Amino acid sequence: MDRDALGAFLRRRREVLQPDEVGLATRSGRRTPGLRREDVAFLAGMSTDYYVRIEQARGPVPSEQVLGAVARALRLDLDERDHVFRLAGHPVPPRSRRTDHVAPALLRVLDQLDDTPAAVVSDLGDVLAQNRMATALLGDQSAYSGLERSSIYRWFMQDPHDRAMCPPGQLESTTASHAAHLRTSIAQGGEDDRTREMVATLLERSAEFREAWARHDVHHRHHDLKTMIHPQLGELELFCQRLATEDRAQALLVFTAAPGSTTADKLHLLDVVGSTPLTTP
Repeated sequence: MDRDALGAFLRRRREVLQPDEVGLATRSGRRTPGLRREDVAFLAGMSTDYYVRIEQARGPVPSEQVLGAVARALRLDLDERDHVFRLAGHPVPPRSRRTDHVAPALLRVLDQLDDTPAAVVSDLGDVLAQNRMATALLGDQSAYSGLERSSIYRWFMQDPHDRAMCPPGQLESTTASHAAHLRTSIAQGGEDDRTREMVATLLERSAEFREAWARHDVHHRHHDLKTMIHPQLGELELFCQRLATEDRAQALLVFTAAPGSTTADKLHLLDVVGSTPLTTP
């Protein structure tokens, strides 16, 4: 591990990033350039002290998970991410089509969306990044691991949270849509260990998936009008717009409501209270 080179590289990348480029408020009167160390730590989900020790070439060797989080926080492209891994003495992550490294272009757009729910998802339904409004609307998707990171997998495994958000009249169409989306994603992106495990597990454990999978439906949705049941706000009618990367491996989902609608009022309330539970009279 080249601690000094790693610290110098991260420091330089931090200093050339401005707060508004990563969705943070610009601070007046600042004399130092770029982000503060605590900004990077916040964006990466770690303590400021831990990140400071990385930059100052102190402490233990950062794990691959930590380096991935720092790379996303600093909006590094794949070449820069690989450089960080090499400096830390870790093997470079494979350049597969499906990756947890969020496309910087999508992150830059997500950073600018503060008052409307938005999230970056993989073609398998993994939420890779979400803003505070998406967390308030959909819940904290970072809590899932393994195959359960995929909303498609959770749906067919009867996840109670995901099922509760779907109106009863749309259960059948949502089931068909999830199966078709998964088949299309595999056809376009190819099979890998994870997709093979997902399909095999669902075929074994979900009769609903076996029936939907046997239809061989395929499609990709670019935009849609969704009805969701929020646990506190009730029914929401939301337009879902997808902005996909060129290879369709990742997409930015943006949820909006018709101006002046009841849902627009509810989203405004969600913007105010965030994830704080609403009290009922």
